[in-house]
Amino acid sequence: MLVMRMLPPIARKKMQTWIRSRHLIFSEKLLIFETFDYSTIERFEECVISLGGEFLCVHPLKKVWRGNHRKVILYQAKAVFNNLNNPIKQYWYENGSHYTRFDERC
Repeated sequence: MLVMRMLPPIARKKMQTWIRSRHLIFSEKLLIFETFDYSTIERFEECVISLGGEFLCVHPLKKVWRGNHRKVILYQAKAVFNNLNNPIKQYWYENGSHYTRFDERC
């Protein structure tokens, strides 16, 4: 599935953007990423691998109405970083959220 490697500085910037937009959160040791676009899941996988992590799985969560006539699938991907002192986790502590933008609890 993974064709080419992304450079770590680019992967770090993409993940920081996803943290600020609340697409990417940490839940204990797991990174949880949610999006409607499956190609973004593939980019997330590239980023995780580029930064020394391990991509675990992707699941369709639910179908969500977008507008009046279109339902789309919300995907959730999970990954883990092997090193606990990853700078992405520190960035999440400073700028992130405990809930994704699609979480209905908040």
